[in-house]
Formats: sequence, C-alpha cells, structure tokens
Amino acid sequence: MPLTDSYGQSVTYPTLTDKPNAQSLAEGLVNGMVPKLVMSFASATVRGATIKKPIEGMITWLKDVDRLEVFDGTSWVSFAFGTNTWKTISLASGFTSNGNSNGTPQYRVVNMFGEDTIMFRGGVNIAYTGSGTSIANGGTINSTVLPTSARPASRRTVSAACSTVKSDVSSLKLDINTDGTLTIVGTNTTDIKPPWLSLNGLLTSL
Repeated sequence: MPLTDSYGQSVTYPTLTDKPNAQSLAEGLVNGMVPKLVMSFASATVRGATIKKPIEGMITWLKDVDRLEVFDGTSWVSFAFGTNTWKTISLASGFTSNGNSNGTPQYRVVNMFGEDTIMFRGGVNIAYTGSGTSIANGGTINSTVLPTSARPASRRTVSAACSTVKSDVSSLKLDINTDGTLTIVGTNTTDIKPPWLSLNGLLTSL
C-alpha cells in the first residue's frame, strides 16, 4: 500500500511490497508533486512542526494569513505583497469622512519585504469643541480601536497633510498608538485649527 511523504503534502510513493508498475509510479509522483511545488500549511506553527530542517529556497503558503514565504537559509521571509483588503475606520463623534473629498478613511495591513506595514487612505473632517477651540475627542479619530493585528509594537508617528484654512501649518502629526487608537496631534486654540486631515499616502511598519 503506498505511503505519503514526511512533509505532510500527501505525495504518495510505493513500498517494496507493491506490485511493480513503472507508469503508476511515475504518474503518482508527478500528480502528487506538481500541485505541491509551493507547500501549503494552515499556519507557521504547523509548518514548523512539519518541516524540522527547511532547505534554502523552499516556498510555502500560509493559509491563516494568506502569505507566500521563502526560506532564505536562515529564516522564513515574506514576498513583497500581502492582503489587500481595505477596512473602513469607524470615526468618533466630532469627525466625519471624506475630508477635502479625499474619500472614506480606511486602512489595510500588508507585508512589504518581510515586514508587516499599515497603510491609510481617505480624509477626515475635524470638528472643534469648547466654542470651537479644542479638537474633538482629544484628537482621537476612531470610535473602534484597530485590531491587534494592525497595532504597532510601539507608537508610530507620521506626518499628515491638513487644510491651510484656519491653520498656519500644512501638516499635523498622526499617532498610531499601541492601544489601537489614531490620534491627531498639533492643533491649538488659536492659529492651528484645520477643518480636515488627509490620510492618503500614509504608511508605517508595525
């Protein structure tokens, strides 16, 4: 009775007790190996438990994160792409979408050259409280925090373009915080109160 390979790829091969048949042997190996040139695993954990000693150049697909990785001789590294799904940011009271007609504020996490990266797009309209002097919600724009997979290991601060109407500057800081909040930093009660902020083009490693 044929056995299967030790890498968990379900490629069969005959045993010494099987009836000799060169065609069946070749056909079984070809049909079993061709679909497995890129080995597929449920997760990196399953891959690690299956491939004890990976060989440089091995390529695998991880189903849980939808990612293609290659073993470079030292570690498994990702190809320069990742999941492309954009997710809409739920805005807190005092902020609305499509600031400066930049579109709905959204984010996505992709893998760029082996490193998880968060990207943003869209625009946010900003309201001010306290007779129009203080930015709403202390500047935190999202009502629902980003999921753990989209949170950085430490705070990431990026520069975001803003309106020059009621503002002496053309950009503000956006903090991507470890608790999943997104906070606008840099407004004041006098000369920096822009009505919108753009998220287009913002990205940073996680």
